[in-house]
Amino acid sequence: MKELLVIRHAKSSWANAFQGDFERPLNDRGHRDAPIMAEKILKRGVSVQCFASSTANRALTTAIYFAEAYGKNKKDILLFPELYHAPEETFYQVITKLPDNYNSVALFSHNPGITDFINGLTNTRIDNMPTCGIFAIKAVTNEWKHFKRAEKEFWFFDYPKLDL
Repeated sequence: MKELLVIRHAKSSWANAFQGDFERPLNDRGHRDAPIMAEKILKRGVSVQCFASSTANRALTTAIYFAEAYGKNKKDILLFPELYHAPEETFYQVITKLPDNYNSVALFSHNPGITDFINGLTNTRIDNMPTCGIFAIKAVTNEWKHFKRAEKEFWFFDYPKLDL
């Protein structure tokens, strides 16, 4: 059994009009929400073993907050530049590269691809993946290379404003 937590980066800043999209940082809300959401999945008892992220600043910063909650740091995060604005098929390609010794992986990326990807995983659908949203599934496989064809079940969906 493999567990995949698909996580959209936390809220980012548009304050600098001259800053490229790839370099955009988190805003104050993003810096607040990311550690809160990391703590929420820890309290759920989710044992994330591996963190994989887009190399865009806002996604990687979000991944760092989650990794730190699990006693890891930036160097422990697997980096996949192709997750930056990735289409659905790219998510599957990245997942096949994940080491099989990790049974629970948190994957950090961007919209609109992240919403398209998660809506194709199970019968559970969402309109739009919110910032710092977590969509978790379980897949019946022992190898990540078989993830795409594996039977999958919805596990949980959470996001910062869910409890408001």
